Amino acid sequence: MPAVLETKNLTFIYGGNGPFRKTAVSDVNISIEKGEFIGVIGHTGSGKSTLIQQLNGLLRPTSGTILLNGKDIWAEPKKIRQVRFQVGMVFQYPEHQLFEETVLRDICFGPGNMGLAPEEIQRRAYEAADFVGLKRELLEKSPFELSGGEKRRVAIAGVIAMDPDVLILDEPTAGLDPHGRDVLLAQIQNYHQRRKNTIVLVSHSMEDIARVADRILVMNHGQAAMFDTTEKVFARGDELESMGLRVPQITKIMQILQRDGYPVGNGVLTMEQAIRQLAPLLKSRGCIHAQ
Repeated sequence: MPAVLETKNLTFIYGGNGPFRKTAVSDVNISIEKGEFIGVIGHTGSGKSTLIQQLNGLLRPTSGTILLNGKDIWAEPKKIRQVRFQVGMVFQYPEHQLFEETVLRDICFGPGNMGLAPEEIQRRAYEAADFVGLKRELLEKSPFELSGGEKRRVAIAGVIAMDPDVLILDEPTAGLDPHGRDVLLAQIQNYHQRRKNTIVLVSHSMEDIARVADRILVMNHGQAAMFDTTEKVFARGDELESMGLRVPQITKIMQILQRDGYPVGNGVLTMEQAIRQLAPLLKSRGCIHAQ
């Protein structure tokens, strides 16, 4: 598959040559294929946010190159706005940016800036609302009348309505209760499966990343410490812990069982996978009975 996003020796330094100079991203080389679901993890200050803000042109690299479908996004600086239509960004707590009188108008704002026909803007807005599970009766309400989870979905729908090739989500489930987190993550998965576009998800939740990501980028002190399949990254639990990270809890439990001699396999990332492996073992030992 061809790369939709690629970075070459990407570096970003805050503070120029002043006394507070800080290298936030250092010599990052990654290639993301079309249709992939990429998870991005790293401790606070690891460079995650600085990296993703360069991917859609919000920050211009100090050095290095970002290629979108093979083209340097800064080759024509006056056209960087077009890049942001192709690489959509959903910031953490995006509901704080809602401002229109109705939910529908807020969702229409992004595609409206693209110069589309009114009919196309409306079509995209309704489709985006469906993707994130917003009921039609909510569309004529003020966004400020909605619950926290509903506001979050409105903000995400506003970016989805621009139909970006790449959707970047920075901690989209932050601050939501467990049910709200599960619902939103399932809707993002559904959107990805139906649209077949590329998603980059930044999250502190290892469980969320384990459930959805094809590959994981691990940022550490501004560098790409790992970039591999989800199973291979979480198999390196000791290295992750040395960076202040951890593997999903269920993965850790299964690794302990394996070390203790139980016949369980590697690469268990979710509760569902663990149950599939443990059920035959428990049944053979008489701990559960066939239904």
